[in-house]
Amino acid sequence: MPSGSSLKGTNKQSGNSMDLSRRVLSVAPSVTLAITAKAKEMKSKGIDVVSLSAGEPDFDTPAYIKDAAKKALDQGVTKYTPVTGTLELRQAICAKLKRDQNLDFAAEQIIVGSGAKHAIFNVLFALLNEGDEVLIPAPYWLSYPEMVTVLGGKNVILKTTESTGFKLTPDILQKHISSKSKILILNSPSNPTGAVYSREELSALIPILKKNKIIILSDEIYEKLIFEGVKHVSIASLDPEIAKRTVIINGMSKAYSMTGWRLGYAACPDMGLAKAAGSIQSHSTSNPTSFAQSGGVTALENGETDAASMCRIFEKRRNLLYDKIAALPKLKPFRPQGAFYLFVNIKATGLNSVKLSERWLEEAHVAVVPGGPFGSDEHVRLSFAASDDILNEAVLRLGKWLQK
Repeated sequence: MPSGSSLKGTNKQSGNSMDLSRRVLSVAPSVTLAITAKAKEMKSKGIDVVSLSAGEPDFDTPAYIKDAAKKALDQGVTKYTPVTGTLELRQAICAKLKRDQNLDFAAEQIIVGSGAKHAIFNVLFALLNEGDEVLIPAPYWLSYPEMVTVLGGKNVILKTTESTGFKLTPDILQKHISSKSKILILNSPSNPTGAVYSREELSALIPILKKNKIIILSDEIYEKLIFEGVKHVSIASLDPEIAKRTVIINGMSKAYSMTGWRLGYAACPDMGLAKAAGSIQSHSTSNPTSFAQSGGVTALENGETDAASMCRIFEKRRNLLYDKIAALPKLKPFRPQGAFYLFVNIKATGLNSVKLSERWLEEAHVAVVPGGPFGSDEHVRLSFAASDDILNEAVLRLGKWLQK
């Protein structure tokens, strides 16, 4: 199964009429999107595929959020907005950050983009010079290193394992810092592992980050999806000096089931960074969709009850899938505290993550995502953003395959 047609190695000598840039040739396409596309292709041919590859909630966007966007359309909210988002939405984001993290931001410090991915790219674009090092704990969301590469930075991968709870420790961090280290990307809750950093674990990193003047890009997109009564902690809330060096990334996609709305944001501690990221956006995409922003305001102001309800359902699904996968031979799942992914150790199968994912899709008709592009070829990622029936059927098929 192809994971998407890679651009690597393509140039005019290979027969193409266009001579592509070295930077784009160094970037691999998203394997998650490729797996999902392959599964859909098989379904279109009448093959009964059960997909656990999706990186989005399977719930519909709450009706009152959709109604707010419909009302905005009816009222003519169809024109350009300020590049960085409407004042109303940026003020709602400031209120959310104060309410949830007790952090004070002005509307001018908020850059609303077309999804959190877009916000991350703009911030990295504004910060990175050629050769600047970006510290990325592994396993990582697969787009982080690709963004750094295309922007001319250098990826420094900080490997973590089940023994550390897939979390960065002070020892690991200190070992990888150099004079060129500029940014640390922290993702809690994590995609793909579901690991959640505690207050104590984050606090232990702060002295090293302060001493070395590291900028933190804190990706908190899954903050509303945390289980077992665990509380989300933003590293920016723990220390005033760290707050001045932390860019918070978040959005509406995961918490309010609004992935297709493409609304994410960067909360910048520094006005110079905010202006730079806004300038980049002004020359690329310009403003996020006007009427979608009206829905975003309503989500932030009224969506907490629905976000909590979806989280409870995800926790029940986590329990179901974890227990069933743990009972299968040769599979060792990591128990996530957040997000909606099960990261499963497959070393005992004797196959790497891509080969196993290929065989599961082609032979068991179950779509999962290989862990290799996430920084661990000994794991695969299973999404439990699916109904109980789908989860049960997937486990049944995998169990039969493993018995063979």
